[in-house]
Amino acid sequence: MLHLRFKKTQLESIRKAPVMKNKITLLLLSLVLVLTAFGQVNKPQKITNVQHQKFWQLAKTPPMGWNSWDCYGPTVTEKEVRSNTDYMAEHLKQHGWQYIIVDIRWFVENDKAGGYNETDPIYTMDEYGRFLPAVMKFPSAADGKGFKTLADYVHSKGLKFGIHLMRGIPVQAVKKNCPVMGSKVKAADIYSDKMQCGWLHDMYTIDSKKEGAQDYYNSIFNLYASWGVDYVKVDDLSKPYHQDEIELIRKAIDRSGRPMVFSTSPGATPLENAEHVMSNANLWRICDDFWDNWSSLKPQFKRCANWAPYIGKGHWPDADMLPLGRISIRGERGKDRMTGFTKTEQYTLMTLWAIFRSPLMFGGDLPSNDAFTLSLLTNDEVMAVNQNSANNRQLKELNGQVIWTADIPGSGDKYVAFFNLNDTGNAKMQVSIPELGLTGNYVVKDLWSKQEKGSTFDKFSVTVEPHASVLVRFTKLN
Repeated sequence: MLHLRFKKTQLESIRKAPVMKNKITLLLLSLVLVLTAFGQVNKPQKITNVQHQKFWQLAKTPPMGWNSWDCYGPTVTEKEVRSNTDYMAEHLKQHGWQYIIVDIRWFVENDKAGGYNETDPIYTMDEYGRFLPAVMKFPSAADGKGFKTLADYVHSKGLKFGIHLMRGIPVQAVKKNCPVMGSKVKAADIYSDKMQCGWLHDMYTIDSKKEGAQDYYNSIFNLYASWGVDYVKVDDLSKPYHQDEIELIRKAIDRSGRPMVFSTSPGATPLENAEHVMSNANLWRICDDFWDNWSSLKPQFKRCANWAPYIGKGHWPDADMLPLGRISIRGERGKDRMTGFTKTEQYTLMTLWAIFRSPLMFGGDLPSNDAFTLSLLTNDEVMAVNQNSANNRQLKELNGQVIWTADIPGSGDKYVAFFNLNDTGNAKMQVSIPELGLTGNYVVKDLWSKQEKGSTFDKFSVTVEPHASVLVRFTKLN
């Protein structure tokens, strides 16, 4: 917001000079209209209370990878993970994609699609109350090998391996009162039935104030380190926000001796906990599970605008996975299908995730990709917006028309994204060179069509269809 201040003597002069008073009033009104005609200009707040964290070095750019959840829910198998690994290594690795993530309930032998088997689940767990991969799903985990063999396979392709886990300690470990490795206590000594996850009941809360609480988390992360895990997505942490267990996990990862990217899920993470989460995790969800429909995508614009001030090297607000390509083969929601987004909406989704610098976790079955889906993931100029931009922010918003901008480090150039969130009617949108903080003459290139749109030293206008977007780069001419 703009604040204009006048000295008392100046105000007195204005009151005594009606003509001058009218002119100044008109000037002020004009200035207000300029600032509000297309929404307020938004600048990120400066984050001042968070010290640099060593673990931020593990994710200097937003992680890019594949996650099994959107297409396989809790039922993914080793064969399917290897198939997606092979595809990424062949088609995506050269474009920056590198993570392979096995999502929820890899330790249950008899889970199901379209939800969870909570009636008679068969868990795989060791004597210390630590879940192990179900051999029926992951044959290479036999004889206590865990995910070591699968992780080695992913690493052999030049990629990184990650797993999902739920916060807390298994209910089965408490019932069996398993000993906690590295301590004199047992599972029943460290658990609490308070704040148990409401949508999946495999785990109890770990009471951080009890002796052995840290030891249990240390024991599971030491196990994951021995398997070669590079990334952990820890569920039921963000909503509600479990500060104590987030800190236990942070310490356990650091003590494991193996670098692991730490992602919290699901959302929405409370904004009031922003500084805490970025001091403990590399990425955190800003929404509930995101699916393939416009009603899920539209609210993301406001969330991204709110979280933009917290974007930075090593700490990334996460707009959730990309439900693109073929999803729900055995998924949690809906039937086996290609994404419900139109092609126009898919461009809009990728454009927002790119300029917001969200982590990019593809949710579809990679080997099922068609040429269009692959093209979304291999446009290096768009990927560069996500991986190498700065000062990302919503520039202005009004009546469903949104403009974002970002700096390009090492240059005087800018990225600009235009979005029409309305259901009907084309939107003619405009941005000026001074508005972008630029001076001089610039050539404008559309990064999706890869076509130049002319040059300007004044302003740039574009017509955007409903639910559509335009992503351009302003490059200064010598």
